[in-house]
Amino acid sequence: MKKKYLIVVADYYKDIADGLLRSALKLIQNKNTIKIIKVPGVFEIPVTISKNLKKYDGFLALGCVIKGQTPHFDFISQASTDAIMKLSVESKKPVGNGIITCLNMAQARARKKKGAEAAEAVISVLSQK
Repeated sequence: MKKKYLIVVADYYKDIADGLLRSALKLIQNKNTIKIIKVPGVFEIPVTISKNLKKYDGFLALGCVIKGQTPHFDFISQASTDAIMKLSVESKKPVGNGIITCLNMAQARARKKKGAEAAEAVISVLSQK
């Protein structure tokens, strides 16, 4: 059955974001309606999804946070994860969390295919009866 998906991509790390998006699209492109919205960073993903909750069946949150020398990484990672989970539970709609959290760019590059895992999770929940 055809579904409507919103993919919100934080493109702060453009090459990583593009890889996450490509891997996700491979799974959900067939016969589905897909809208992609790009935002500057992962912190903007939950509010963008929230503004669009009534328009779509499922959502993908894609982006990357790389640890720096301050605790900012911890705050952004936790806040975005908590907000995405809350949106999903309260709306009863699946939000695939494809936000990767890495210690360095090498780890991020190695995980660019994680967008597909987030897409698989959303597809699975949408197929539940």
